[in-house]
Amino acid sequence: MDKKIADIKKLIEENGIKMLDFKMVDINGQFRHVTIPANHFSEEIMRDGIGFDASNYGYAVVEKSDMVFIPDPDTAFIDPFCEVPTLSMGGNAMIIDYPQNRPLDQYPRNIVIAAEEYMKSTGVADTMFILPEFEFYLFDDVNWTVQPYCIGASLDAEMAYWNSSSQGMGHVVPKQKNYHIAKPYDNSYECRSEMCMLIEEAGIPVKYHHPEVGAAGQFEIEPKLGQMSKMADGTMMIKYIIHNTAVKYGKSATLMPKPVMGEAGNGMHVHILLTKDGKPVFSDDDGYAHLSKEAHWFMGGLLKHIASLCAITNPSTNSFKRLVPGFEAPVTVGYATSNRSAVIRIPAYAKQPMERRFEIRNPDATCNPYFCYAALLMAGLDGIKNKIDPHENGWGPYDFNLFNLSDEEKAKLKGLPTSLEAALDALEADHDYLMEGGVFPEALIKNFIKRKREECKKLSAIPTPAEFEAYYNL
Repeated sequence: MDKKIADIKKLIEENGIKMLDFKMVDINGQFRHVTIPANHFSEEIMRDGIGFDASNYGYAVVEKSDMVFIPDPDTAFIDPFCEVPTLSMGGNAMIIDYPQNRPLDQYPRNIVIAAEEYMKSTGVADTMFILPEFEFYLFDDVNWTVQPYCIGASLDAEMAYWNSSSQGMGHVVPKQKNYHIAKPYDNSYECRSEMCMLIEEAGIPVKYHHPEVGAAGQFEIEPKLGQMSKMADGTMMIKYIIHNTAVKYGKSATLMPKPVMGEAGNGMHVHILLTKDGKPVFSDDDGYAHLSKEAHWFMGGLLKHIASLCAITNPSTNSFKRLVPGFEAPVTVGYATSNRSAVIRIPAYAKQPMERRFEIRNPDATCNPYFCYAALLMAGLDGIKNKIDPHENGWGPYDFNLFNLSDEEKAKLKGLPTSLEAALDALEADHDYLMEGGVFPEALIKNFIKRKREECKKLSAIPTPAEFEAYYNL
């Protein structure tokens, strides 16, 4: 700890830091923060933390809601979006206790740590590596209003196909034809390149960035594989950088699952692999797609619990407007190689033993990443523990396009939940696997379900413009 404190002091002195910003995470996976002058930094701050009210962050705690936030020096990052030189740090929430504070078991970062410890205790693996893909839209203009007298939203992107008669230069992209489109159509290249440079400066290696399918300005940034708890922190930082860099370039970024009617939605596909003592757990030259029985059981756990997982991995009503046929979004419970129509896809290009993995394609970035990644791990470990074989359960492999099946054939397949309410029902009925090893407290799960049901109830009572179009003149 002394060395880390010395490192922080050195960062402050060498970079003329004036403010220390402590970034905390609420139950929805959104940053909150509190800032102190840098000259107040001390060993006591690192040891005793900063007080905050956990109830205002959405956590329903039995104890008094006064908590302390303990900064983690390993997360220190010079914030490029602050005019006043500012050093940011994440960390963990603790319950004030005597003689020693104890972790708040509902705090997202603590849950990821608990999931990793549980994984080690099983003997299956000691590290889970993940690679989340970040799809997002960049708009040049976006507005919405929800008032009794006015309900609606409008958005615009200069490159969008609907601007063909007004753009003036002819650099518009046909509907759903934006994938890997080059300049002059790709008018946000510099913005995204700066995003990636800042992400790398934050200590998160980037694999690449590129235009995605949606012609209204959809793009993707993909980092390299990273250890789960670090990538959970990294997910928060990547989203923070995407949003704030967009503002710098006069644009608005959204990772909302379905912001544009008729265009591709934004997913956050998560690639997963396990290692033990530095060796791959998922690799087997003789297995289907060169994956081991442990990999198949892990997939089996994900597929068995997929309905309840959706409440955590896709926790918005908008999430289920993305999970529909026709947009390369998964709708069928199953696995396959190189098949984007199944919930689990095994990439054929991952040929080396340490690269062999699969991706789960239903998650989106409205999730709390700490909850999401921990829940995926717990479902997979449950699959390994109970040797849940996805093939024996009739979940594949589906090495064909599931979207092209007849209606009769599709009716035989199991689908994902079609609404957040249905996913919450599934989570209410199926969450014991999350509580193994004390990883997810039942109080958190119940509170999460309650909050999300209230959200569903509120949104379901609001008329939409599409309903006016369908029903106004009946």
